[in-house]
Amino acid sequence: MPQEHSPTFQAMIAATEELVREKGCRRTTLQDIMDRTGLSKGAIYHYVKSKDELYGLILKTKMEEANRRFFQAAEAGGKALLPPLQTISDGLVRILDKKDVSNQIFVYLLSQQELPAIKQMLQDLYAQAVEMAVNWIRTGQREGVISAGLDARRAAELFVLITYGFRMRSMIEPASTDFGLDAFQELMQQMLQGQ
Repeated sequence: MPQEHSPTFQAMIAATEELVREKGCRRTTLQDIMDRTGLSKGAIYHYVKSKDELYGLILKTKMEEANRRFFQAAEAGGKALLPPLQTISDGLVRILDKKDVSNQIFVYLLSQQELPAIKQMLQDLYAQAVEMAVNWIRTGQREGVISAGLDARRAAELFVLITYGFRMRSMIEPASTDFGLDAFQELMQQMLQGQ
């Protein structure tokens, strides 16, 4: 059974998200996670070496879930790519949801980037996000709903830049997200119409 499907892993992730929601990233400790889940330090260390690595794992898990939803929608949608593209838009709405702790975690990890392990983690997460977006765009190109002339890598880099911007903006000015979502949806429509 892959680790992300084990009940222990799921309990650890869920408890950590709850604690971050309640206490924030800095004030949440491994002891808090152990107390909340009933897991031993060894059980947690089976999955991660530190609280910061656990935070990175939460972001990675959320990206993998978004990728799974995209390809599930693409498979179910046949040639029409609108359903999977809607999953991307829905993912941005989730990023802006106050119950989603990924923005807090993202900003916290950025504040720790002088640490080599965290810097590498952030670089790996960025590379994974870009590759995921490249695959989404190339899927749209194969299905004929995104222009074959669009440079998938450059568009993916722009997409990740926009989503990182949404993350930062939602932490600075949480009430002003509608304009950004509208602009993003317009950009998506232009990509689709540019075929």
